[in-house]
Amino acid sequence: MWNKLRVCNLSSGSDGNLTYIETLNAKILLDAGLSASEITKRLSLLRVTPEEIDAVLITHEHMDHIKGLDVFASKYHTKVYVHNKGLWALKSKLKKADFIQFVPFDDMDFIIKDLYVSNFPLSHDSVYCSGFSFKEKTKKVSILTDLGYTNDEVLNRIAGSVLVYIEANHDEQMLKNNPTYPLMLKQRILGKRGHLSNMACAQAVEYLAHTGTKQIMLAHLSRENNTPELAYGSICAYLKEHGIEEGKHIKIAVTSIYPSYVFNIC
Repeated sequence: MWNKLRVCNLSSGSDGNLTYIETLNAKILLDAGLSASEITKRLSLLRVTPEEIDAVLITHEHMDHIKGLDVFASKYHTKVYVHNKGLWALKSKLKKADFIQFVPFDDMDFIIKDLYVSNFPLSHDSVYCSGFSFKEKTKKVSILTDLGYTNDEVLNRIAGSVLVYIEANHDEQMLKNNPTYPLMLKQRILGKRGHLSNMACAQAVEYLAHTGTKQIMLAHLSRENNTPELAYGSICAYLKEHGIEEGKHIKIAVTSIYPSYVFNIC
């Protein structure tokens, strides 16, 4: 049977995170970091209505990932999937969504219609943060943002993905030299429960290039401590030094706060 996996990041960064994923039978959102009205507006660009959304999966409880969740889920009676270790932290920030709408999951894989979902823990300063891989038959897509570092477990879980959204939050030197950031904030971002730097991202991309990944989307860039050009350029330069040429061995692009590429993986 013909398979289909349609993916589009509708917003990425500290202003809000939102990704749409579709199979032949399932339509889901990963995070809901924009207002409910803005989520609806951006879904309309894909000719999708909010009533069609089968579930919203939440990575963690920080506001740039859940800003519109309460209104959206309560208005459209959408199921909300969250790891059981982060359930109460998320629920404490919501006022309108009915508790019966929540679907806690554990470390086991689960299925939403014909979409297979794997989750794995990420190191971030939230109560609990999940990374995700989505699979429809043989095609796999992985999304991991908001993490201080990668490890073998994380890399093994996303290996073989044709498309990966991965955080390239900051350039370390820009962050260290930023006069407006207090030392404590810099230490938080640079720490193992903070955010992934361009160079840490490049090392992960190098590994992914050897496991069959064809497309990388750099995500969750800092407005103050990175630029799309710097993230793209420094990561491509690192890969070239290690024998991997962007455009030939792997493709790299950058997400933003606006809707980006629509990937139809068939």
